[in-house]
Amino acid sequence: MSSLTVRHLTAGYGKDVVLSSVSTSVDTGSWLSIIGPNGSGKSTLLKAVVGIARHTGDVLVDEQPLRTLGRRARARRLGYAPQIPQLPVGLTVTDYVLLGRTPHLGLLGHEGPADLAVVHDVVNRLDLDHLASRPLATLSGGERQRAVLARALAQQADVLLLDEPTTGLDVGHAQALLDLVDELRREHGTTVVTTLHDLTLAAQYAARLLLLDNGTVAAEGEPTSVLTPKTLAEHYDARVTVLHAPDGSPVVTPVRD
Repeated sequence: MSSLTVRHLTAGYGKDVVLSSVSTSVDTGSWLSIIGPNGSGKSTLLKAVVGIARHTGDVLVDEQPLRTLGRRARARRLGYAPQIPQLPVGLTVTDYVLLGRTPHLGLLGHEGPADLAVVHDVVNRLDLDHLASRPLATLSGGERQRAVLARALAQQADVLLLDEPTTGLDVGHAQALLDLVDELRREHGTTVVTTLHDLTLAAQYAARLLLLDNGTVAAEGEPTSVLTPKTLAEHYDARVTVLHAPDGSPVVTPVRD
């Protein structure tokens, strides 16, 4: 598996600069969660790492610049699930999840038993087995989100980038998804980078948090050092108290005046 390094990354759209000189790194098999208020540049950071947002700076996997890799090689190193995916028309859930195996297929481009086994396992573990033959267009928002994540997980990339993976999911499916990602991380050494609005979930699953605000790094470190009432008031303009779960991870709770 692989580490991820971002050096002095500046990114945006057209003439608009969204991120300015962001640097961070994620050790092999670790989990970094990117947090921050709306419009802080979280999704843009993931898009720049993947290469679908205009950027300058360096993105490296195991110290190898991604710009030196071809498309298939890059897809074997990076798996990405966007927050708002463009879904193909007419595909069933199984057909769509099978697309995640494309970087691993041989010259003839046919899925083998091993590919089908990976897809079957991911579909089952994300509670999509009863929807496997359903067209994507017939799914609810939460079901579509799980299908998108299943395709990314089936890709079995070294580094997994998930943009707001729990959007549209109830608390049970959100926990099941993050548990599965964490299991892959621990068992296979997958390096994980997520963006999450839910600060408590971010603290429970990620080893480190990167707080963006106005396109720059405002704070970075262990969840207990980043998620403080003072920091959250400054960057989210929020009134919160920070409690602690039985495992010691922060629990962010809003408070009224």
